[in-house]
Amino acid sequence: MNETQPTQPSPDAASLLIDELPLPYVEIDAAGFVTRANHAALEMHHPDQGRLVGKHAWDLMAIDEKDPSFATFMAHLHSGDDLPVVSRSLFDRSGAFRTYELHPSLMRSAEGKPIGLRVTYVDVSESKKALDEARRELQWLESAMASMPDAVVLTDVLGIVRTVNGAAEALLGFTASELKGKVIEDVAPILEFQSHDGAALERLAGIERDFKGIVTLLARDSKKVKAEISTAPVVDKSNGAVIGVVAILRRRSSTP
Repeated sequence: MNETQPTQPSPDAASLLIDELPLPYVEIDAAGFVTRANHAALEMHHPDQGRLVGKHAWDLMAIDEKDPSFATFMAHLHSGDDLPVVSRSLFDRSGAFRTYELHPSLMRSAEGKPIGLRVTYVDVSESKKALDEARRELQWLESAMASMPDAVVLTDVLGIVRTVNGAAEALLGFTASELKGKVIEDVAPILEFQSHDGAALERLAGIERDFKGIVTLLARDSKKVKAEISTAPVVDKSNGAVIGVVAILRRRSSTP
């Protein structure tokens, strides 16, 4: 019985598919010059830089990225190893350098020898900007937390430590790495708690309301540490869900 074989696209059909790709796509020869560019790549290219096809691809990059990136390309062309996905700053039609994620793959001859490079570009400028802003905000918050004179312990809703500051390390006698990922009560159990309003300090209650009072903890080497404590639920501002508890402790005394 004859079986129908899948139809392979003709070279012209393949070219048409590549040209209609929504993402910029170029082919680069072994010397680094663009030999082919689809419609999206031509739309990305700034006209003041001349024709894209025939241009050295690395001339489009930021100066500080150009030479190291080209050297990496030549090394991979020589070794035959595939290149990793990378992010590069490219001058595009916007008139500015934008961040693109480059997805490369080596082109090979019939004998398997590398003869060039195919690259698909993904504009990640906005996501990178948002990520950089989030990192700066996180760094600022970490610096503020580290500067606080009182101990700060952040846990998730299960009581597992997410982060602590230096004052908490000094108060409890454990390093941040020793505390992180552990249930706080397992590392520094509460021996006594006196609430300002008479309520018991319980984890489940702690994710629903604020607590203030005096607590006695068993710190490192069985040292009893007495401190003023205040806790509050940590609320995700995007959806209002409680995602943890923040506790602030101020030392009052410690005894053997």
